[in-house]
Amino acid sequence: MTELLNTLYVQTQGASLHLDHDSLKIIIPETSKTRLPLRRLDGIVVYGHVSLSAELLTRCAEDGRSVVWMSLSGRFLGRVDGPIRGNVLLRHAQHLSHSDTALRLKIARSCVAGKLQNSRQLLLRGARDESGPTQTFLRSLAHDIDDLLARAGDAGDLDELMGLEGHAARLYFEGLTRILRPPSGIAPFTNRTRRPPTDPVNALLSFLYGLTRSLVHGAAEQVGLDPYLGFLHGMRPGKPALALDLMEEFRPIHADRLALNLLNRKRLRKEHFQTLPGGAVQLTEDGRRLVLAEWQGWKNKDWPHKLLGRKVSASLLPVVQSRLLARHIRGELPAYVPWTVG
Repeated sequence: MTELLNTLYVQTQGASLHLDHDSLKIIIPETSKTRLPLRRLDGIVVYGHVSLSAELLTRCAEDGRSVVWMSLSGRFLGRVDGPIRGNVLLRHAQHLSHSDTALRLKIARSCVAGKLQNSRQLLLRGARDESGPTQTFLRSLAHDIDDLLARAGDAGDLDELMGLEGHAARLYFEGLTRILRPPSGIAPFTNRTRRPPTDPVNALLSFLYGLTRSLVHGAAEQVGLDPYLGFLHGMRPGKPALALDLMEEFRPIHADRLALNLLNRKRLRKEHFQTLPGGAVQLTEDGRRLVLAEWQGWKNKDWPHKLLGRKVSASLLPVVQSRLLARHIRGELPAYVPWTVG
């Protein structure tokens, strides 16, 4: 149970929420009971098997307090808002921000800055575990990405910004080839391939990127943003552009760092992957089960959030960032500040 930005998040499986006069009563079987004043909550978000009483749902609908249901993996399932719907105002502000060329570029720069900073930190972290030429090489790549980060802040348009981001991504994956050490039987990582991935490491990265995108997509839906209207990525039917924008800052930590743990610590082995007709590689059922179990544990890890001045679980970081973006496009914050580690 976590309260962030006037929203209550309940992830404890089996918990039940009830109305108790003007308070919310939270019952966790065989553990505890907690009461919170309803007046301090703007919304309630529940994950997985968490129940809410009819009386509580009715009261929340009457008050205009949103109730959101999410899957355990972070996928948006549904929402109850009652007769008052403020999401249309937020989405209208989002469309206006997208139409403002200068504001759109400003937000896009922030998304790229978050990705590059976290990518740089992962390479520096990897360099600390190395020595000799490999350590020098990784530090050199991190320095080059730092230069690109500075240039991205001055990018004059989206094309230039995307070009800088692409250059940084190539440097970053070049660094990953030195850090990733798959166990015997799994080919070394040489470059990023997708659609489809043609080796086990790329299959794992694609799977983890999919989980990260789902988590971020659900966070945007939860806050009331349109996940298909982004600022960095182009608008195209069926493409969740905003989810792709917001997930950029989370790729190195939510996906790549977990991939490093799974492969370098030999948690995943050759038998956890299979090659399909045509050459595509994917995780087996046992492999997916293992990765999902590790993913659930990874999401519970707390990370410092500089702007909030406190630690936040990995599963809730995309929600916090979605709320900060919403506040920015409504004019309540002067800028969107990406989440960065280190």
